[in-house]
Amino acid sequence: MSIKSTFCLFLTIILSMADFAPAHAGTILERDFPSVSLGGNRRLRVYLPPGYSEGDRRFPVLYLHDGQNVFSTAGPYIAFGWGNWNLDKTADELIDKKKTAPFIMVAIDCGKDRYTEYLGTSTNRNSRFDKYAKFLIEELKPVIDKEYRTLADPKNTKVMGSSMGGISSLALAWEHRDIFGGAASLSGAYQVEKRYFLDMVLKPTDKPGITFPIYLDSGVMDYSGGDDGRTNTFAVYTKLKSLGWPEKQLSYYVDEKPATEEEMMAAGLPENKRKEALTSQHNEFYWKLRSWRPLTFLFPP
Repeated sequence: MSIKSTFCLFLTIILSMADFAPAHAGTILERDFPSVSLGGNRRLRVYLPPGYSEGDRRFPVLYLHDGQNVFSTAGPYIAFGWGNWNLDKTADELIDKKKTAPFIMVAIDCGKDRYTEYLGTSTNRNSRFDKYAKFLIEELKPVIDKEYRTLADPKNTKVMGSSMGGISSLALAWEHRDIFGGAASLSGAYQVEKRYFLDMVLKPTDKPGITFPIYLDSGVMDYSGGDDGRTNTFAVYTKLKSLGWPEKQLSYYVDEKPATEEEMMAAGLPENKRKEALTSQHNEFYWKLRSWRPLTFLFPP
């Protein structure tokens, strides 16, 4: 499929949501969650899929970083005007059209220490990342599994994020395969800490160990004049391939062509953000457009 055809496909999916009215829509619940590991409360947003209230079926779970940005309830002007991911509406449509299996989403707001919580493995083993992992694994997940009808095994527990949340997602699944059985990284920030995760964790690995589904993507340009992490994301992909990572468990996508102004207007991007969007794909607008890809990969029907 050509780049133009691919863009048209996912733009069509996103645009169709404006008029999409599924017979049943998911439900979003909000709450504050106290954490000893993080030293305070953290805001949660839990998406329950259509049909959750009917019967006793159990569902897989997707944990999401930067939870304040991902659902439509955040409004159209969140994230410095880029808007939200509209992930609940995307999931509603994908589930309704049987492009994915139904799944629960648990979105966790970022904290003031976002960088250190999300940076992944580092030389400091008493890092905020370790505390964030402990919060997810020992505090949050047991409560989610107790209060909601989840499928709690690793195969049905996935994690996803963008930028710093992208590297965090892969690092969490890489280090805790007994908990997280899948990861999605959108425009992952693999350059942080002098590429520590890539050069000091992935590259020295010579045996894959337990494999799991991994989704990787990037654009080709960002606000800093860089490539939206394309080079480093490709290096991650190449290393996984060299390890013999199963083809069916590895998805890699490059969004090579930024949206045109006409496409941005059609997708609802505010006029004052369109010029910047022509030169940067490292933002919620593009992650919203690409979000159907990891969802269909991680939760196939």
